[in-house]
Amino acid sequence: MLCGYVIREETVLQGNNYKNGIVQIKAEGERVAKGDPVFRYYSNNEENLIKKIQELDIKIQEVMENEKSIYPGDIKLLETQIQEKLIELETLNDIQKISEYKKDINTKITKKAKITGERSPQGSYIRKLIDERSSYENTLNSGSEYINATSSGIVSYRVDGLESVLTPDSFSSLNTKLLQDLKLKTGEMVSGNDESGKIINNFEGYIVATVNSDKAMQAQIGDKVTLRLSSSEEISAEIVYIVEEENERLITFKIDSGIDILASYRKISFDIIWWSYRGLKVPNSALITEKGRQGCEEEGKDIYFIVRNRAGYTDKIPVKVLRQNSSYSIITNYENAELKEKWGYTDNEVKELRNIVLHDEIVVNPKK
Repeated sequence: MLCGYVIREETVLQGNNYKNGIVQIKAEGERVAKGDPVFRYYSNNEENLIKKIQELDIKIQEVMENEKSIYPGDIKLLETQIQEKLIELETLNDIQKISEYKKDINTKITKKAKITGERSPQGSYIRKLIDERSSYENTLNSGSEYINATSSGIVSYRVDGLESVLTPDSFSSLNTKLLQDLKLKTGEMVSGNDESGKIINNFEGYIVATVNSDKAMQAQIGDKVTLRLSSSEEISAEIVYIVEEENERLITFKIDSGIDILASYRKISFDIIWWSYRGLKVPNSALITEKGRQGCEEEGKDIYFIVRNRAGYTDKIPVKVLRQNSSYSIITNYENAELKEKWGYTDNEVKELRNIVLHDEIVVNPKK
């Protein structure tokens, strides 16, 4: 397999309080729109504020538990909803959803406390606790630095410092030595960090590799190929840039799918499938040719035939050659319309023709 370097359009997001550590709002690999909050930095006094809020939550809960309200309906509904959310929360592993559930639970608890405070003898005390909690919460939120997406794309917290080195604008300056000097390990995931994030363009990306096969040396810009990743995933690609080096080439492949799969990697292993056709493989010695009929669209051009032997009876069947090398050809049957429009066959002739299928016996070196 070849080794290739993944190049993406990436925008690093970093705020002033990057030393405080981040709280992920959007999860790794999640898609965001421009302007969406991606993460926030911890505020300077966050740990202490959270502790005070938690202590107040316990006090509020204790007061409500001791309260014998004569209006249990609203409270009961909220308690049921809170309990349902808590049960669902235990099954979640998505950071964004967990955050949303916790926020919803806190909102319902606060609402429950406000209802209790309005309808109980100790209402003024509960309202005081709620107001104190809100004050701490407002201080917590106002003290946090929120970082928003500057463009739409995929969120990642795997920042390796190469976002400004391996860019779509760097193709002409890249060479094999420069890439090797990066000392990257094939298949190693880029480490996450607690200071910044980035937005990856999820519409297109690039893979750059040094190749020296015969097919690679003959390839041209604009050629379409298929790349098979080490995970066996196959993605379509187009050659968009070629750097000529001594006895080899540095080729850049553009991809418009699989970008999310490669988002965690900078250097990968893959294979190039230079061409791919679905058909039957036959030896060239089984093919015979005739010239296209006078007056047809393909007049004077070679049309290929296979001679099939079935129980001693032979049929000469026109076949389309999809791909050919010095020894073998990949063939398939013509559509009826092609035979009539390109090669001048009549309706009656088409009806008399047979198709070649898998396991048919064919004649090698047949006579025309």
